Amino acid sequence: MTLHQAYSPELGLPAVRARRFAAAWKRDRMTWIKPSFLWTMYRCGWGAKEGQETVLAVEITRDGFEWALRNACLSSYVRGVHPDRAAWQRQLKRAPARVQWDPERDLHLQPLPYRSLQLGLSGEAVRRYADEWTVAIRDVTPLAHEIHGLVRSGDLDSATRLLPPERPYPAGDASLAHLMG
Repeated sequence: MTLHQAYSPELGLPAVRARRFAAAWKRDRMTWIKPSFLWTMYRCGWGAKEGQETVLAVEITRDGFEWALRNACLSSYVRGVHPDRAAWQRQLKRAPARVQWDPERDLHLQPLPYRSLQLGLSGEAVRRYADEWTVAIRDVTPLAHEIHGLVRSGDLDSATRLLPPERPYPAGDASLAHLMG
């Protein structure tokens, strides 16, 4: 499973070289992982935002991703999913992962009418992500810049052909119903 993140070169490039997150990478803070390449481009400005100049494709195990989903809580209260706001707040405090649904993005980084998953990891989930689930880390910054250049020049067909392949996640499992807010 491929996820995307953007970091400063000081954090991203050592992770690529070591194929692991280095000691300077903070395991004690929340990190957000995104299956959507274009949502990541929206967030990091095609790798141009300060502190987000290095775009990474992080391969993790399917088991790790599914553990995070099973142990996640929605990042906001949703009536009908949670018994009440207080129950949601208790769950959120305990959960090592949180799910946020944001509009997916097109090549111009404009919102689309469907949502994309953002998965925030903290505590045990961050440690597992960095130390157990990560299989490979690749620098896809040149790809991000190339696609952005094609979009700016109006060559959307070529830009689309370069996008990393993404498929909808098979979320039919009843154990994930707590995340469908």
